Amino acid sequence: MSAIPLDLDNTLERPGERAPLVLGKSDLASITEQVCEIAERPRPSREWWLAFGTSASLTFVLFAMLGYLFWTGLGVWGINQPVAWGFAIINFVFWVGIGHAGTLISAILFLFRQKWRTSINRFAEAMTIFAVICAGLFPAIHVGRPWFEYWLAPLPNQMQMWPNFRSPLLWDVFAVSTYFTVSLMFWYMGMVPDLATLRDRARSKIRQIAYGIAALGWRGSGRHWHRYERAYLLLAALATPLVLSVHSVVSFDFAVSQLPGWHATIFPPYFVAGAIFSGFAMVLTLLIPVRHIFRLESLITPRHLDNMAKIILATGSMVGYSYIIEFFIAWYSGNPYESFTFLNRALGPYAWSYWIMFTCNAIIPQLLWFKRLRQTPGLLLVISIFVNIGMWFERFVIVVTSLSRDFLPSSWGVYWPTWVDLLTFLGSFGLFFTLFLLFLRFLPIVAMAEVKSVVPAAGLELGPHRGHGQYWGEIPHQHDEENER
Repeated sequence: MSAIPLDLDNTLERPGERAPLVLGKSDLASITEQVCEIAERPRPSREWWLAFGTSASLTFVLFAMLGYLFWTGLGVWGINQPVAWGFAIINFVFWVGIGHAGTLISAILFLFRQKWRTSINRFAEAMTIFAVICAGLFPAIHVGRPWFEYWLAPLPNQMQMWPNFRSPLLWDVFAVSTYFTVSLMFWYMGMVPDLATLRDRARSKIRQIAYGIAALGWRGSGRHWHRYERAYLLLAALATPLVLSVHSVVSFDFAVSQLPGWHATIFPPYFVAGAIFSGFAMVLTLLIPVRHIFRLESLITPRHLDNMAKIILATGSMVGYSYIIEFFIAWYSGNPYESFTFLNRALGPYAWSYWIMFTCNAIIPQLLWFKRLRQTPGLLLVISIFVNIGMWFERFVIVVTSLSRDFLPSSWGVYWPTWVDLLTFLGSFGLFFTLFLLFLRFLPIVAMAEVKSVVPAAGLELGPHRGHGQYWGEIPHQHDEENER
């Protein structure tokens, strides 16, 4: 792949001005060529096939474990009494949290007209879709009898039975399904102009038909852009409340109970901050290797990495503050069971998991106060991986330590995952990366129509989309009746 030469003097900000969002000698045509070339390769690279083979194998392991679970029953998991929740709920909360960065980057930053989102929003939106698919898998299997899940749907049935709307399980169903639907529509709507570009550049009949159907007849006319912007703005407004509501609903699974360690009003904001924290870490974990492999340094600049690292630093500080203030709340409550729960987390049999969580989430992100670390891709990748590890352990600590030792010492127990738990969790990563690799292979991984609005060579101050059809900068617009209007 041909790389666009970078002007190293422009990669960093000068006093009084911001670094550009597109580096090198990029123009509108070269951006289209650079992004489309990734999806237009006649054959994937050897590295792609190796990664796809590995992830597909893990996906097969996932479905094998699900088949074994359905055939044998929940006894193959490590759940017991009193730890009746285990890896299923831990992984559900983990994957839902990862999906939050996509909505924040795409919807909230779009509404606030933050132009630095343009090169990374497609990654984040795709990651959201795939993470929510992985998340929705675990509530579906942890109910024990998944063939009765249609009972959760509020539809008339022969049993004259309606779901219990006071059940957190039902809240999760509505939260995840709503989040997935809106995120999928938002992701697809943003790709329509770019899919039309791939349609017009396609050389095989199959690609022309596939991209043509997906592009919905897009021609880049003025009327199309007008309606597109209206629809995109409406979906952004619908998606924005989901950043706060979805993970707040997930936190209610714990907060509405009477169990020490869960029954706390801090859970909704604490979970939302943690979700954004882990989501941005996963975006960086995926973005940095892809940026290097496909030579996208001119489109995904140090300024993008720096801004995402700042958000990780801010949300990581919120999460670290929550860890500390929980001990104060437990002491101030005067409830001995509450105080014991948090001391047990830090000093009990699962103390190792608590200190892994605290180190990865509260201490390591503080390194991002240094600008050089924020703009060094290798170090930033290592920090983001540690954050992902720490956020998984956070969910482990919340679920397991609160359940393993409750009110009566006579009912205390120890939870350890089985090989089925571990392989199912590993297989969920296989499903996630399989979907992500297919996205890299067949779809535009950078929002070309949006990046063109921030190209310095354009010399125009336009909105995020207006005026940048797939033909702009390559061949003249087609002057049809709609353009004349």
